[in-house]
Amino acid sequence: MSISPAAFVRRTAPATVAPATPAAPATARPSSTAAPAASATTAAPATPTAPATAAAATPAAPATPAAPATPRPSSTAAPAAPDHSARPDHPEEACAVFGIYAPGEDASRLTYFGLHALQHRGQESAGIAVADGSSVLATKDMGLVQQVFNESSLAALSGYVAIGHTRYSTSGGHAAWEAAQPHLSTMGDEIIALAHNGTLVNTNALRVQLLDLGIAFRSSTDSEVAAKLIGHFTCQTHHMREGIRKTMELIEGAYAMVLINNEALYAFRDPHGIRPLSLGRLSEERGWVVASETCGLDIVGAQWVRDVEPGEVIRIKGTGDDGLVIEQAVPRRRRALCIFEYVYFARPDSVLDGQSVYQAREAMGRRLAAEAAVEADIVMGVPDSGTPSAIGYARASGIPFEEGVIKNRYVGRTFIQPTQALRQRGIRLKLNPLPAALAGQRVVVVDDSIVRGNTSRQLVAMLREAGAREVHLRITSPPVAWPCFYGIDTDVQDQLIASRMTVEQTAEFIGANSLAYLSQKGLESCVRGAHSGYCTACFTGSYPVKIPEQACRHSFCAKMKPQWWPES
Repeated sequence: MSISPAAFVRRTAPATVAPATPAAPATARPSSTAAPAASATTAAPATPTAPATAAAATPAAPATPAAPATPRPSSTAAPAAPDHSARPDHPEEACAVFGIYAPGEDASRLTYFGLHALQHRGQESAGIAVADGSSVLATKDMGLVQQVFNESSLAALSGYVAIGHTRYSTSGGHAAWEAAQPHLSTMGDEIIALAHNGTLVNTNALRVQLLDLGIAFRSSTDSEVAAKLIGHFTCQTHHMREGIRKTMELIEGAYAMVLINNEALYAFRDPHGIRPLSLGRLSEERGWVVASETCGLDIVGAQWVRDVEPGEVIRIKGTGDDGLVIEQAVPRRRRALCIFEYVYFARPDSVLDGQSVYQAREAMGRRLAAEAAVEADIVMGVPDSGTPSAIGYARASGIPFEEGVIKNRYVGRTFIQPTQALRQRGIRLKLNPLPAALAGQRVVVVDDSIVRGNTSRQLVAMLREAGAREVHLRITSPPVAWPCFYGIDTDVQDQLIASRMTVEQTAEFIGANSLAYLSQKGLESCVRGAHSGYCTACFTGSYPVKIPEQACRHSFCAKMKPQWWPES
């Protein structure tokens, strides 16, 4: 007996159906070198109200030394902050995907360089899967792209169609080799490999039903659930796009996915378009490329053609126009591109929905200068995402732009762990202040966001120690007061300083003379792409996709109730 998509989506208990007949496992082509223990090269496994977000600045406080460990006692003191010092103080993107179909080209090498351009979206693991028309081979491991791959490993990945992935763990918990992507799944004697950017919100129940069918898992990730579903439905229908379509009817959340079998590349995107995915073309009709951002197209010489539309699936099996098969797999819903792609995640040289990310950030700085002016001597940005906005703020305000800190771009790009003494230096491992630019100055510091507040606090203290007379913090987004479930590592609300503190309390906590955020209206005015429609749930508490109660039971603070979009 087969199981229908409706049965998957509506049942809460495991489906009581006879398991499908197990297929003989497929084997990947052998590598020229044996894979090390627990490592890289692998064959497929067997079988409501939202908080106020208007910009505000506190009255200037006297310049003080570095902020103490807790806010000083007072009748208006902010509540003590939970210790999230080990967590990043910016939203962390889930991952990046890249895919290429290019007969006659070294697909794995081009994928390697595409992942290099997209490395900012995930630094925990990297992987590439490649097909040559008869089989699929994948290599993945923990680490950066350049740590996982070398000349010999790339030479072993021969083929003309490939996908790649870089990961920052969200759904599926801690970093682990099993959670690295691409995920492989068998369908009879065929192997598929899938890579996913985003987070699915309803995979717990789906996983139980797949386990009940006798389908095994190697990780706890939502992405592997998607890969197994596609394999299951493709075996039932004997049609890959139909298997993808049926899976898209079931899964909920944010996803931009790429998939290969032994001869074709597939790209598909959730019906809200929460995560970006672009299609490009190599010159002289040599092939097609898909990537999370256009900077991934640029590095391999591909020209942007269009974005993969929400709810669409594209099959690529040929280099000409007739090599594309495009269909609307599931109905398109109200657009909800993550607005933080413009604020922080995307590289400034990328274009999202027809809008230059650099120009959007520069416009944010200009708008912030109009909304939250302050008397100061210099403007500086927190590199790298804050720099274009700082330039815009300086241009609009007439205050000179200066580099107040220098970023060490190589710290953190290694698995060699710092000592405890070095770890306690926190932000100073990555940023070094310039006393010559800061001494005696009233400084406007432009950054993209404040999530937990610890890094901002360290930054302000560091600038004061370098001689800054006043520090005025300006943020190019509204307060991040609500958790994200769609691919950003902020899924518990009490981690977020804006959910517990007012703007004035936050300024006091981080030790700034003043603090102001860009209003939501101001932000949205700066990111008008070809299609309006953004997910702003982290600012407003209004979510495009409803989260199952079990998944978000402990995610929200008391008395703060989320709102779900009507169609969710």
